[in-house]
Amino acid sequence: MSSSAREAALEALGRCRKDGAWSAAAIDGVIKKHGLDEREGALASRLCLGVLQNLDYCDYYVNLYIRGSPSALEPKLRDILRLGVYQLLLTDKIPDRAAVNETVALCKASGLDRASGLTNAVLRRIARERDALPEIPGEGSAFYLSRRYSHPLWLAEQLLEEKGYAFTEAFFAANNRPSGLCIQVNTLKVTEGDYTRALDRAGIPYERFAGVPGCLRLAGGSVSRLPGYEEGLFYVQDRAARMAVLAAGPRSGMRVLDACAAPGGKSFAAALAMENRGEILACDLHEKKLGLISAGAERLGIGIIRTAQQDAREARAEALGLFDLVICDVPCSGFGVLGKRPEIRRKREEDLAPLPALQAEILDSCARLVRPGGVLLYATCTVLRRENEEQIRRFLGRNGLFAPEAFAVGELRAEEGMLCFWPHIHGTDGFFAAKLRRRAE
Repeated sequence: MSSSAREAALEALGRCRKDGAWSAAAIDGVIKKHGLDEREGALASRLCLGVLQNLDYCDYYVNLYIRGSPSALEPKLRDILRLGVYQLLLTDKIPDRAAVNETVALCKASGLDRASGLTNAVLRRIARERDALPEIPGEGSAFYLSRRYSHPLWLAEQLLEEKGYAFTEAFFAANNRPSGLCIQVNTLKVTEGDYTRALDRAGIPYERFAGVPGCLRLAGGSVSRLPGYEEGLFYVQDRAARMAVLAAGPRSGMRVLDACAAPGGKSFAAALAMENRGEILACDLHEKKLGLISAGAERLGIGIIRTAQQDAREARAEALGLFDLVICDVPCSGFGVLGKRPEIRRKREEDLAPLPALQAEILDSCARLVRPGGVLLYATCTVLRRENEEQIRRFLGRNGLFAPEAFAVGELRAEEGMLCFWPHIHGTDGFFAAKLRRRAE
């Protein structure tokens, strides 16, 4: 195992801790800075993401085995110890000796030579006692789930009440497993069969999904190094988001609005379903993000997407009742992507209080843009009821022009027109979709 990968992981953890950087951006940045190859980059990414996913769990055992005051540990040393604990307790491909020795070497390489003895002693003791480690107290409680799986206590309490203990634990555990990389084959340029044969030739394993054509899951790795990236033969999008767009029923010739479009995945999914025929207006509040959509559409060879800067809360008079389909993927808490973005776990419940009002404002505005008989697709990447089912029920209560419409996609069916995807059940991101049909006049 390479110490440079560990150095990169440590640097990425520092960027997340000190600068509040998103983990994905921090990891990508240090991989490029250190010039890591595919294997080393994958290790650095796994170590950094693994520590962030299991931060409270790692800290529990660091604190338990540190003599004196754990709070006195300097932040970089704590990150180093977290890396060591993660490798010892939560990976099965790194030998104990390598985990300990490489972490001690990392300590020395980071200018913390004085702490190398402490690091060695703590990690060796944890390795020696691994089969008889003190248990986290309170098994069966929200506190235990929160600490064992490093999720917010308030979230554990809420899901325990709504879903029960076994469901909550399974959800938390799924958020701490590698999720892989989900891509969508660009059927405007290549068939699924031809693209999978290219993956076969490159020795890249993949998984197909029944009922979702062109959707493949890979183990991970650099997106830009996959076959056909420059040629635009695929784009990255989770299966749940793709299924939500398919459920809305985009067809050739439609006029579609993607109201909160960046970085463009749902617009791309709609364009593929429409066979690149019709019109898609992709909007975003932030003008600088529109370039990502345009660049993505150009790479994929999609010609029906145009972009515009627009606040989704403001329905322009000239656009009222203009669109066959409006995709309303609103800003949300993000608690469906806790595996990919573990830093979201640090959000406090009170930080989320303004979101439902904002979502309702956007939903009401977007509803005004749907033509009679058209479809409004409401979507979030969260699993919180207040932003999902409760939001839709409140909307329907104040808007008699819309009704939920049952839909089927893949092997799933939503009889009430609403579906929440769960990582441990569906193998996707946590995601919510509601299909609402405007009554014909």
